[in-house]
Amino acid sequence: MGGSRVFLPEKTLGKTGVQNTARATGKALSRGKEKEDMKRLIVIAAFVFALFLVSSCATMMSPAPVIQQVSTRGELVVGTAGSMPPLNMKTKDGRIVGYDIDLAQLIADYMGVKLRVQTMPFSDLLPALEAGKVDMVISGMTMTPERNLKAAFVGPYRISGKSVLAKTATLARVDEVSEIKASNVTLAALKGSTSQSFVEAVFPNVKLILVKDYDEAVKLVLDDKAHAMVADHPICITTVLRYPDKDLVALITPFTYEPLGIAVPPNDPLLVNWLENLLDSLDGMGELQAMNERWFENGSWIKELP
Repeated sequence: MGGSRVFLPEKTLGKTGVQNTARATGKALSRGKEKEDMKRLIVIAAFVFALFLVSSCATMMSPAPVIQQVSTRGELVVGTAGSMPPLNMKTKDGRIVGYDIDLAQLIADYMGVKLRVQTMPFSDLLPALEAGKVDMVISGMTMTPERNLKAAFVGPYRISGKSVLAKTATLARVDEVSEIKASNVTLAALKGSTSQSFVEAVFPNVKLILVKDYDEAVKLVLDDKAHAMVADHPICITTVLRYPDKDLVALITPFTYEPLGIAVPPNDPLLVNWLENLLDSLDGMGELQAMNERWFENGSWIKELP
């Protein structure tokens, strides 16, 4: 007979026993269903998390994350100080113009996107680049080893150098740069700039006032609250032309070498390569020379400044 089966009649278990057995069976089935539901939730959560990781890794491993973002957005965001004539400056009607802005516009045009210029204090530019708030920085920024540890640089697109802006009477008393080292001298320099680093290294005994922009530094000189402003040579020369009746003078020959470059995120080799090739092409086509003539040899734009 293929094995025996034992049937317990209801009266053997009793009515209460049957009910208890049914309830126990129901609870066991309910607990089993809860465990299955929990397993399904865990599997779904793990799957969603895996998709997130794959998406994040794909973005991180992309050879051109910045270019892709710019292309998708249809807009190139460039950070600049907006207060460094003739490289970048604000006009009477609030427009941001200058050599750097023309270069930024050319880059956007060749990318086939719109340009948005984001102005901020010079010392905030690299932090903004690191935080992804801007796609690149074009703001008369010298390519230094220290900065290059935080950002990639393309260039130089121009060569500059340090100079000194002062009133004629003040500079007439200085026969050479070494005489600026006196402790009773007050100098103004842009915060976070190579001018600040230069003064701190070469003139450690002077009183140094750090400013957020060059307009503030020029005002200190005009108000006799600073003996001189240390800045890039073009900025000093432009300031003399900008205030012809203020008896200002600047050193004609720069006394440092300052290669200016475009700062970009360090994780986009294609962007670096693209910009290098574009700068070569712009130079070969005479575009950079035309920009140089417009902003450094022709001072007609000065009347547009406030």
